[in-house]
Amino acid sequence: MSLEHANFLHIAIVGVISVVILITILTARGGRELFIRRIPGLSAIDEAVGRATEMGRPMLFSTGLGGVDIETLQALSIAQYVARLAARYGNRLIVPVIDPVVFAIAEQLVRDAYTSEGKPEGFHSEDIRFLSDQQFAYAAGVMGLINRERVASTFYFGYFYAESLLLAESGHEVGAIQIAGTPATTQVPFFLASCDYTIIGDEFYAASAYLTREPTLLGSLVGQDISKSLLMLMIVVGTAAAVPGMPLHEVFKWLTHWLFGG
Repeated sequence: MSLEHANFLHIAIVGVISVVILITILTARGGRELFIRRIPGLSAIDEAVGRATEMGRPMLFSTGLGGVDIETLQALSIAQYVARLAARYGNRLIVPVIDPVVFAIAEQLVRDAYTSEGKPEGFHSEDIRFLSDQQFAYAAGVMGLINRERVASTFYFGYFYAESLLLAESGHEVGAIQIAGTPATTQVPFFLASCDYTIIGDEFYAASAYLTREPTLLGSLVGQDISKSLLMLMIVVGTAAAVPGMPLHEVFKWLTHWLFGG
């Protein structure tokens, strides 16, 4: 964040937000259980893995078209969680990727997931596949995998473009339970129409903290939510204060009524 043109108020706000986030992180690391509301799409991951295991069919996890960026790294952290569940239940997870560097990272993460569950023999390197670095060649390869392997569950997490509906429709054709999450707002409607569960907006970035319950991630997430609430409160107060002819005590009276009623 650049503060080159910031005034004292901007710096003070950034300072308050930083302090709030640090406090919640330290609170979480101190052992206090912080609350995060239930996110249905992420809660359904366990159900999707269990269903695939019961059916004796593999699962597929696509990390989208991104390279080594924040969206893909977030998707890979979710893929590692799914891989751990797959190892625990003795199932296969197929991870097709579009980027050679992401391929190497995904292979190591999935290998580590099976090893951490005490089942290194369950990892098969051929299940991590570099298909192509071209958008629709990659999409065609994923669609072929879905149909040939008859996957029981599909996961689409990462940054997607026009291929999103093609992939989801292929999963629908084989009867797979489908969970998707993307920060690409133009593709969210297609996932909503074709997937069983869709992660929307900030929920995508909250996934790591929600699934792992790692204290630092959890504290950071809760701290950011508190900071957003404080910023919204400041906007409301500032807007009310800017109303012509409204004294400051009337602003607080109106704010109290708006927050607590009565």
